[in-house]
Amino acid sequence: MDQSKWFYPIVVFIFSVLALAASLFLFIYWYMEVSTGLEAVVARFDLDPAVALESRTWVVILVLSLLVGIILLGIFTIFVYNLKTYQLYRLQQNFINNFTHELKTPVTSLKLFLETLSKHELSREEQFKYIGYMIQDVARLSDNIGRILDLARIESKSYPGNFVESDLVAVVGTCCKTNGHLFPGCEISVHNHLIKSFNYPINSYLFEMLIMNLLTNAFKYNNSESPRIDITFDLRKKSMRIRFEDNGIGIEKAQIKKIFRKFYQVGQYKDMTAKGSGLGLHLVQNIARIHKGKIVAESKGIGNGSVFTLILPLQKKFYF
Repeated sequence: MDQSKWFYPIVVFIFSVLALAASLFLFIYWYMEVSTGLEAVVARFDLDPAVALESRTWVVILVLSLLVGIILLGIFTIFVYNLKTYQLYRLQQNFINNFTHELKTPVTSLKLFLETLSKHELSREEQFKYIGYMIQDVARLSDNIGRILDLARIESKSYPGNFVESDLVAVVGTCCKTNGHLFPGCEISVHNHLIKSFNYPINSYLFEMLIMNLLTNAFKYNNSESPRIDITFDLRKKSMRIRFEDNGIGIEKAQIKKIFRKFYQVGQYKDMTAKGSGLGLHLVQNIARIHKGKIVAESKGIGNGSVFTLILPLQKKFYF
């Protein structure tokens, strides 16, 4: 909801009170002061009193109706704002609870491993095992903190880098190859059936963040024995599309429109629980908008995988 000065709830409330006061004042003024003047005019010009007074009455009704309408609109606006504020508050509370858990769990784990290493003499093999666990916990902490910082940069429009026209097929392919080790056991395939270059002006820092968030999301919410992510490029009349299709747990239809909200997390499914901070897909949607595009989600339901499609408008300079 727009929080500019005209729609800020306090300002709206003040305008509503002023409109109410004005309506009461005009009602008293017109019926106690103006009526005397109208009667004098009617007597002076020998007019029909019924016609003149009837016109005055309709003017009063019209003005009062407009003022009452403003009051009702103001009250409704405040109600909607408060409702959205309450919803945001609930989302923030969920985020705080979940994010606190996401921070506390790896910290507790790190503390336990460090105490084990300091109090016991372990073989070199066991030391490497515990060090590996600690590296995973540190990576988890770094990922969560990084998403918070990324969100702050995007919302403040202070992200690094410029927009440079790049071949999206090459960018996506390079990103998947470079970061493939982060998705062990997952088969990631890039398909370009048209065998054409998809050139588009992108901010490489943000675009890689978008790709990584989609890949991470598809990998996390996947209980398949052979996780798979297929990335397909397609060209439509007025847009180019990049489809990220996985064989993960899928999404309920009722959840599809909610998953891009800030702090929103999908509930439990079998042995899968809500993971992360609830910011990944929100970041993805914002990055898509920064690139003049949008991201849409599709799923045939629980257990049938998901498809996230990045839709970018065709530019005048689009090379094949």
